[in-house]
Amino acid sequence: MSFNNKNNNNSKEEEDDELKPIIETERLYLRHIIFKDIDAMFLLYSDPDVMNIIGGQEVRISKEQVIEDIKKIREQYSTNDCIGRLAVIKKDIGTNEFIGWTGLKNENNVNNHDKFIDLGYRLIKKYWNYGYATEACIACIKYGFNVKKFDKICAYVLENNQSSINVLQKCGFIKIETFISEDGNEIWFEIIRP
Repeated sequence: MSFNNKNNNNSKEEEDDELKPIIETERLYLRHIIFKDIDAMFLLYSDPDVMNIIGGQEVRISKEQVIEDIKKIREQYSTNDCIGRLAVIKKDIGTNEFIGWTGLKNENNVNNHDKFIDLGYRLIKKYWNYGYATEACIACIKYGFNVKKFDKICAYVLENNQSSINVLQKCGFIKIETFISEDGNEIWFEIIRP
């Protein structure tokens, strides 16, 4: 696994530089999300099966909505003192296909936690059950602990999202508690830097 601790700015001139991996694993590399990812992001965000299991998110019905999502994600790169959400790219000869996103970001006001580092991820449905989410999340956790020096990383999922619960547990997260949010019953997870 390798890390690139480059500067996270998002000017148009540096978009080509943003295609370079920030984190690389055996099968994946993680890089900034760019506007060229719109078609794949629309596929991800317009799938009700993806959006329904995360709660609180409406299915996107237009690429204009996804452009706004990408703008918000890209703002994280300059305002977030961690890394923000990153494109998950499957290493394939000649294709390097976008399969979803993962990453760490500052979050607040969830389950009585004012400020915390949140691990999040979403994959296009056809890439579920291949271990990509676990591989990408483990890479982000290592980056968070080894490069960013975070002491703790948190995550939360709807309690009926067993697949995401399994991913978090495989990554070493510990279930801390259940709580009720506007989306329903959720489980709060944490992992502490070793």
